[in-house]
Formats: sequence, C-alpha cells, structure tokens
Amino acid sequence: MPVYVAGISAFYHDSAACILKDGELIAAAQEERFSRVKGDARFPSRALAFCLSYAGISGSQLDAVAYYDKPLMTFGRLLQTYLEFPLTSFRSFEVSMPRWVKEKLRIPAIIDNSIPGFQGELFFCRHHESHAASAFFTSPFEEAAIVVVDGVGEWACTSIGQGKGNTLELLKEARFPHSLGLFYSAMTQYLGFKVNFDEYKVMGLAPFGTPRYMDLLGSHVLDLKPDGTLTLNLEYFDFPQGLKMINGKLGELLGRPERGAREEMTQFHMDVAASVQLITTEAMIRLAKTARSLTGMSKLCLAGGVALNCVANGVIHRERIFDDIYIQPAAGDAGGAVGAAFQVWHQVMGRPRHVTGRDGMSSA
Repeated sequence: MPVYVAGISAFYHDSAACILKDGELIAAAQEERFSRVKGDARFPSRALAFCLSYAGISGSQLDAVAYYDKPLMTFGRLLQTYLEFPLTSFRSFEVSMPRWVKEKLRIPAIIDNSIPGFQGELFFCRHHESHAASAFFTSPFEEAAIVVVDGVGEWACTSIGQGKGNTLELLKEARFPHSLGLFYSAMTQYLGFKVNFDEYKVMGLAPFGTPRYMDLLGSHVLDLKPDGTLTLNLEYFDFPQGLKMINGKLGELLGRPERGAREEMTQFHMDVAASVQLITTEAMIRLAKTARSLTGMSKLCLAGGVALNCVANGVIHRERIFDDIYIQPAAGDAGGAVGAAFQVWHQVMGRPRHVTGRDGMSSA
C-alpha cells in the first residue's frame, strides 16, 4: 500500500498544503489560489481538499500530517518578549493572545476536525528545518550546503546547515530579534508598503536609486558581521513588543517620517530602497561564503522568505561562490508545507532518498 504524508503551513501567512506519495511530491497548492485572498493565512482547507482530490485519496488514507512550525516554541518566545517589555507590549499582547487561544494553540484539534477520517500521526517540525527540507530534499543534489533566511521561525532568523542523502543538519543559527528578514520588512513599512506582502516592491524600487544611506543605516541601525549575521539596534524598531515594525526614531535618523501609502514616491525613497537592497545583498553574499567555508560543499540550497530576493541570489550566482545553486520556488512559508512533509518522510520515517538529478518541485 502507498504511504501518504500531507504537509501543512497555516496561521501566519501564505498558508499551503501538499501531499507526498511514497516520498514523491504529487500535489501542492497555496490557499490564496482558491480563496483569492492574497497571502491567506487561514487553515488551507481548500488547498488540502484539492491535494487530496488530485491524489485520489481521502483523509482516512493519510498516514501522517506534518505541520511546518512548533507553535509552543513560538508562544514561548512571545511570552518571554512580553515579560521583558511589560509596559510597551500590552497592546500587542491584547491583540495576539485571542488569536493564539483560538487558533495556534489548537492546531492539533483544528487538523483533526479539518481532515475527516484522519487516523494517522501528527508531527510538528521546526520552522527552519521545514524551510531547509523544502529546498534540499527537492533539489537535484546528493549533498549541499543550506542557507535559510526569513523573518523569524520560533527563535531562528537565519540558519546555515548541510544536507547529505536523506538527512539534513542545521549547524549555525542567528536568533530573534536580530533578523535580516525583519529588517527588510521594517524598511518595507518605512517606505509605505505592506509588511509580508510588498517586500518585492522594495526590491523593484531599488534599481531606481543610489545607496547613499547604506553607511548611515550600517552605523546606526544595524551591524553587519563578517559571517553575514547582523545585530539590530532595537532603539529604531517596535516589532519585538509592538504592533508596528518601526518607531519614529528611524524617520528622525533618515530625515523624513515614514511614507504614507498614498504619498508621493520620491528619489529619497528610491535611494533608501537601494540602500536596503545593497545591505541585504551583502549579507546574503557573506552568508553564502560562510556556508561554503563551514560545510566545504560545492552546491547551495536556499530557502526562507529572503531567498525570494532574486537580486541577491543573482549576485551569489555571478560571484561563483558555489558551483551550483538550487532555490526553493516557494521559498516562503508556503513552501514550509512541502518541507515539513519531506522532513517527516526522510528524517522521522527514515525513508531513503533517491536523487534523480531532476527538480522535485517540477510541478511548480
């Protein structure tokens, strides 16, 4: 009998579902494609229904379901942050706690109720392991270095690891709140765009500007380390404990307040975007070099939301830091569903991996 494993990402942004049949990805879909709500974060009931239908099975035939995150670890981070900032975090606490009680702390029950007949095992994978698995296990490489960069998953913001055969291991980690992805999202908000939706607009705006603010940001807002990790000056950010990414100090430093969504886009904003992009590109180059040095491997797999930054990816490729690069097409949270399923198939079930030299996301 075939073995079926479903992967699910939900309740943050870009919810998605997938199904593996005997270790082969046969269906994967993002909830927004059915709901028509961009970045839909709700449980991917329609996407999962599509995957089951495409696979020709019912929920009762699923042997396992893998969720791409460990909610209790994330909940612990939030509680620790609220305790560290008891006065300034109250509004964020008031807004987020009902969501946690209603959804994220009830994920096992929600999955059981959403998949009629499901009697299999439920697994929770660490966020960055899901990202890493989504890239390496679908890559055409027998072994490769892995770099994961996003906003935050549980505590991790940046991870470097390696994959060999049917195993992967994360070797190095940078932790919240010092996140390249959150810095990029914060600057997305400063430029008047929507966080977790419009980061690509910053990347697209950058070529029209000159990176004249790179040194100013580098001397006051962040410290970029030689290995590609960074330390953020939290005086300029509210995201650790507030409802916004930034505060007014960033505007004071740059000489202009945060741009309103309907305000004119000027050369100043283009120059800020160029500066942010150049910082991001330099960080990604350093991370790639660190991964090459740490693992000694000649091939690279990239995942996490920042791996969608094709400008930085292009520079890594042109500089020939690695002989070959594989980037998960759904590098953000949607791809986490795929990674969680492969993580369970290979790492938990111990099933072998058959490298055929083709892209395991060929249906993308």
